[in-house]
Amino acid sequence: MTVLNDGIQFYYQETGQGVPFFFQHGLCADVSQPFGLFHPPAGFRLLAFDCHGHGQTCPVGPDEKIGLASFADDLLALMDHLKIERAIVGGISMGAAVVLNFALRYPDSVSTLILHRPAWLDGPRRENADVYATMAQFIRQHGALKGLELFKLSALYHNVLRQSPNAAKSLAGQFLRPRAEETVALLERIPLDAPNHDRAELRTIAVPTLVLASQQDPVHPFEYGATLAREIRGAVFRELTPKAVNVDQHNAEAQRFIEDFLLEHF
Repeated sequence: MTVLNDGIQFYYQETGQGVPFFFQHGLCADVSQPFGLFHPPAGFRLLAFDCHGHGQTCPVGPDEKIGLASFADDLLALMDHLKIERAIVGGISMGAAVVLNFALRYPDSVSTLILHRPAWLDGPRRENADVYATMAQFIRQHGALKGLELFKLSALYHNVLRQSPNAAKSLAGQFLRPRAEETVALLERIPLDAPNHDRAELRTIAVPTLVLASQQDPVHPFEYGATLAREIRGAVFRELTPKAVNVDQHNAEAQRFIEDFLLEHF
């Protein structure tokens, strides 16, 4: 399904009936990521859309629309289109940053907040920005396929590979996306953005919040999840098995923790 907003045809997907739950994907992923990770129990309606430059949302649009606040505005536009006044909002990695921005700016539209493997606090994470900037440079100078070859020879790639083969595989996958060259601005702009710039703002969030994080994840530091859970009043924190240890167990725990949290509050 698609909806036209600001000259962009946004692709979105939904399943189930009941309490609406918008669950947003990470950087350079698409709706298949949240739909592959979480299967809603009875009584919940799972929704997600492909952000600017992602998945089946076309055209890419101007670079200035590539940002966390802009993506949050697009979420509000989709809610308005679907006549949903208030919803559970959650996200994975970049999606967590999008919905955190959304919760701070549109608190009346949020009933519950879920942050899965957050990669931002109140500013950009320099380590992530450096990695993605290097990837973007390889793509711009050499194209996606040759750029991937060169990236795999870099010290940055091998540093991530040592810490987490899963994270390294995910980064390499960015070069193989269908529109990797057309959407290279995503790698340049999003890692330098942030959901907010004042950590004290997190204490204004007054809805039930779940934060999920795991060790051995260089792109999504465990400490970021723990910090967000401390700063957001009453937030519940759950530690996931690292993907580097067992991907299936990681995903099964995410399903269980999110499902249990939703059933507790609805």
